[in-house]
Amino acid sequence: MNWEENYSSVLHRINSLQSRNIEFIFGLNYEKTKGFAIAVDDLSRYPIHFSFNEHTQVKYLSNQLILESDNLPYSEYKKAMNEVVTHILNGNSYLCNLTFRTPIRSNLNLNQIYKYSNAKYKFLVEDQFTFFSPESFIRIENNIISTYPMKGTIRANIPNAVQLILSNKKEIFEHNTIVDLLRNDLSIVANDVKTKRLKYLEKIYTNKGDLIQMSSEICGSLKSIYCNQFGTLLDKLLPAGSISGAPKQKTCEIISTIENHTRNYYTGIFGHYKNNTLDSAVAIRFIENSNGSLYFRSGGGITALSNAESEYEEMINKIYVPIF
Repeated sequence: MNWEENYSSVLHRINSLQSRNIEFIFGLNYEKTKGFAIAVDDLSRYPIHFSFNEHTQVKYLSNQLILESDNLPYSEYKKAMNEVVTHILNGNSYLCNLTFRTPIRSNLNLNQIYKYSNAKYKFLVEDQFTFFSPESFIRIENNIISTYPMKGTIRANIPNAVQLILSNKKEIFEHNTIVDLLRNDLSIVANDVKTKRLKYLEKIYTNKGDLIQMSSEICGSLKSIYCNQFGTLLDKLLPAGSISGAPKQKTCEIISTIENHTRNYYTGIFGHYKNNTLDSAVAIRFIENSNGSLYFRSGGGITALSNAESEYEEMINKIYVPIF
């Protein structure tokens, strides 16, 4: 049974399911061309599984995991990054999220990776893709909308890692730029928008060692027109600012010309609705099956302050599975 629909049909279906207060899950791809919205009671008919804010019960030891990657040559990464920086220096963008597709090999298949990984948000379309994302997109509860941009990553085992990331000019600029962008985005659909928490740190556990990531929390009161139109609301906010850049429209155009692949569901949005509460995730830490081969999608934000070697290392550091 086909689980996808065109983008506009999905938005309409989200509004319809919400109006009847039916519990459902949904996904919208990065390009805003397709997606799905499926009532939870109907999920058994589809090859789709999700886990939001739950801990993995089935354990798998990281020393049993094989995860090998054929990393993009540094010269190719630097060439693409230089193109982005040229756009930035020409005033076309302040921040651009550049991503790549890395071939990987593992002793686990997609279903097993989904089953054993431990993450805040997990999703699987059998034999097609899975992701295990630490990043929330928006949460709506009691007509309060909150968003949680995640920008800034450092290995936890680096001496003085916390102090380093909090004093890194590039990381701080990148983070503040996205906070400003998302504050403006929320103002489209909400009133009294404010930054509730700025630059708080969380530890991410992975098979390759722990990471520290920087996040913020922005919230506001939903405008009445959107309280019962979550599909319409999502359309106003997409694509997510944290995985595109600023200014958003022009930066998305830059991404489409420089990246040599279609993102599709990678960096799209997936969510769960129940009793007028919506929780959603940005689809990062993403593995896909293409003609029998696995690919890991990863990247990072590029600014005028970016260092190519550091950005390349960050892209590779994000190729992991949260099994530990």
